[in-house]
Amino acid sequence: MKRVVLVVCDGLRADMVRPEWTPHICRLASGGRRFLNHRSVFPSTTRTTSASIATGCHPRRHGLEGNAVALDEGDGLVPLSAKAPDFRDRLRAATGRTLRVPTLAQRLAGNGGAIICSNVSAGAAYFQDPDGHGHVYHRAGSFGPGLVPLTGADGLDVSHDAAGDAAMTERFRAEVLTERRPALAVLWQCEPDHTQHAHPLGSPEHLAAIAAADANVGRVAEAVGALAAAGDDVLFAIASDHGHETVERVIDLEALMIEAGYKAGAGSAECVVTSQGASAFIYLADAARPKVAEIAAWLAGIDGVGAVYAGAELEALGQRSDGALAIAVDAAKSERANAFGIPGTSAAFANRFNAKLAPGHGEHGGLGAYEQNPLLILLGGGHAPGTETDAPSSAVDLAPTFLAHLGLPADGMDGRPLERR
Repeated sequence: MKRVVLVVCDGLRADMVRPEWTPHICRLASGGRRFLNHRSVFPSTTRTTSASIATGCHPRRHGLEGNAVALDEGDGLVPLSAKAPDFRDRLRAATGRTLRVPTLAQRLAGNGGAIICSNVSAGAAYFQDPDGHGHVYHRAGSFGPGLVPLTGADGLDVSHDAAGDAAMTERFRAEVLTERRPALAVLWQCEPDHTQHAHPLGSPEHLAAIAAADANVGRVAEAVGALAAAGDDVLFAIASDHGHETVERVIDLEALMIEAGYKAGAGSAECVVTSQGASAFIYLADAARPKVAEIAAWLAGIDGVGAVYAGAELEALGQRSDGALAIAVDAAKSERANAFGIPGTSAAFANRFNAKLAPGHGEHGGLGAYEQNPLLILLGGGHAPGTETDAPSSAVDLAPTFLAHLGLPADGMDGRPLERR
């Protein structure tokens, strides 16, 4: 039986995969194919990347623009966090749909099915399968086909930390991989991302979180080895969704826009700022759209802004420019190291939905070299063992690679199946 097993270590920078920190992943990498030029999407946020991994498409195609977006629910644009458990339903109510393209779970319904176990935000988990074609397990609520709620012992009751990841991993190994045996099984850990947002990169707390995530990868690898020994043809993918950089300072972009007269007040709907962490989006109502070029030029002059994208430049980043999202702002980056010797800093944009955002902590969401430096290792499925490649790869390439292994079409995707050797 052909199967795909994906384990995600959320937020793990590829350059932090080192023998002393991640012995299990390094051991597995030596027997697999490692993609050295692997990148996230833009913004490099978990919810957006989750949808891109699930669909093989950039945000302009699948429609989930960022970790936080602006929607018109009937009274003008309002900022909403895609983290919230009810965001999926609010997006559907406002736009008439969730994602605009099929997910892996939808494509695999009737072809072996998909089971997703996730300990990140509810939004990131649910957008693996927002319309209920397979099974999604999350601490905020679990669902089966048809979005039928799974409660009690049928759901997932774990803590949002390394201990919760470990408990979820054990259930994933014993129940999902060994007993239920879907065509696609996804284990998405919250660590090390969860700890990186609250502690400096390279700190003892951070390294402990990396070690915990690495140990869970090793446990899953043991189970995958047993499946292969029993005759299954397993493509085992070890990945992360994005990396992290150290926050150098926090910029209150909304306050600056109010001060400059581009936004009437904190609750006004003509202009909405949504922080993606190390980048930000500017949403404009129709009446404010003629000011796009003027606002973009003004934004470029703000200290701490690295680059501004609108129109065709926004499209080139994988976002639409014909809707309310008008401008993307990437924060300024540097190669400076933090107190623990970890290189890569970025300014960040004040985030009404993230109380942990603070100088010295980890953050992501932009185009920096380290936040755009996720991990990808493929084992089995014909991928040459013990090899590395510099060929560019992206989060959107995972879905078509998985479908190619399963012998199913990958039509309508932005990504392509990755080279096996």
